[in-house]
Amino acid sequence: MPSSSTTTEPEAPTRLTHRQVVTVLSGLVLGMFLAALDQTVVSSALRTIADDLHGLTAQAWVTTAYLVTGTIVTPLYGKLSDIYGRRPVYLCAIVLFTFGSLLCGFATSIHQLAAFRAVQGLGGGGLMSLAMTIIADITSPRERGRYQGYITAVFAASSVVGPLVGGVFAERASLLGIAGWRWIFLVNVPLAALAIVVILRVLHVPHQPVRHRLDYGGALTLAVGIVPLLVVAEQGRSWGWGSPQALVMYVVGLVGLVCFVLLERRMGDAALLPVRLFRIRAFRLGTVLHFTVGIAMFGAMTTLPLYLQLAKGMSPMGAGLATLPTVAANVTVTLVVGRLMSRTGRFKVHLVAGVGSLAAAMLVFATLRDDSPLWYVAIGMVFMGAGLGASMQTITTLSQSDVPRRDMGAATASVNFFRSNGGTVGAAAFLSILFSLAGTRISERVAAAFHEASFRRLAEEPVNADALKGVLRADGGVNLEDSAFLRHLDPGVAQPFLEGYVSAMRVVFLTGAAVALLAFVIAAWRVPNTQLSAD
Repeated sequence: MPSSSTTTEPEAPTRLTHRQVVTVLSGLVLGMFLAALDQTVVSSALRTIADDLHGLTAQAWVTTAYLVTGTIVTPLYGKLSDIYGRRPVYLCAIVLFTFGSLLCGFATSIHQLAAFRAVQGLGGGGLMSLAMTIIADITSPRERGRYQGYITAVFAASSVVGPLVGGVFAERASLLGIAGWRWIFLVNVPLAALAIVVILRVLHVPHQPVRHRLDYGGALTLAVGIVPLLVVAEQGRSWGWGSPQALVMYVVGLVGLVCFVLLERRMGDAALLPVRLFRIRAFRLGTVLHFTVGIAMFGAMTTLPLYLQLAKGMSPMGAGLATLPTVAANVTVTLVVGRLMSRTGRFKVHLVAGVGSLAAAMLVFATLRDDSPLWYVAIGMVFMGAGLGASMQTITTLSQSDVPRRDMGAATASVNFFRSNGGTVGAAAFLSILFSLAGTRISERVAAAFHEASFRRLAEEPVNADALKGVLRADGGVNLEDSAFLRHLDPGVAQPFLEGYVSAMRVVFLTGAAVALLAFVIAAWRVPNTQLSAD
């Protein structure tokens, strides 16, 4: 009996030449660069934005809104592209992203900006995963790592360019009569227009429609499950992880996820995240590795800039420039590993080496002191960049290797979804550990320092005493809501604060090392040493 139209495996599309693939890639990179840049460009300008919009206490929602909507729609884009084709859905993602950027550029309050960032996330959530999916469509399994490596390299470069661009615009009071920070969003408009023109000209990917019903119930229950958990991950440190608000979020999120799993099992082929994909060993391992590596990667990317700014006194722009060893190692290893995979068809050796290198980076960072030389920090950065360059593209290749072509969009979106959630967990957990330990450790070191007469004399000098107002509490604790006071302290007075911060950071990086080592064990023992097909 012939198979139904919902389960027929589409024929493999005609493979494109290297020149044709690179042409298509040029359009994908432009769109993906916009989304990747916007994840980091706001970070260095957020304080300026919040001050201008009089919303300092609500600034976290500007980040959370983009993260929540971008994470939720990622699997939905995969399913839509399987049904309607990659090109129209990719163009819709860029248009949504551009519209959100335009709105952000003219926001008049912090809450309005957060709402517009949510619109921006609706588009940004599809750009990265769809780019990876399109590359999988037009290349063989063996070639994918090579071309996906280019996308990964662009993503890595944007992580450094973003804070630099954000810092440059934020430092300008106005540009062409418009507040400097608003150009962070408005500059996306001409770049997106260029991306749309390029994609309309070069992105002609063969598509055989797959008849699926859209899983609206799955999208709704996934939102109910994920949104509360992402919100508590972002706000839990200020609410308290065991506070009534956090407990309500836990319960609502758990109920939503249970309903999502039950509904997905009933939806079968039409499911937003088809349950059958998790029966594929390679896909299952890929999602687990994306989640665990995402925890370590985003946790380190969140904590390391704090070390550079607090312990080394760097500006946000300076800290971004200081991470160039990470980007250089990432881009170099990404391109080399992609070519080796294309030539040999083997990816496990690169995957294991990459995750191992990431674990080594965490161990290097776990030995940092407040006076560690920058060359020593750079060693850890090189290990981290090389590890991510070797592991991220190979994990994606692993996830896609045994997935039926009709599910390629949903599968690629799914692994990006798990990586994004891993990153959210990593950033939230690392910051939670850091600030829960830093207060106690700083208090202990400050109390010990005040037993020395020389320290007391320094601390009582007018400039230092003024800087410490509101920082040292009557109960012996410290107020760490703002670290700006460190810039005004004598180095001798600042020393116990820096030692406390760095001591807490070492625990954070040890936690990251433990997670990375877990991923290393999974990669070394569970991932099969298969050879990718050249067809």
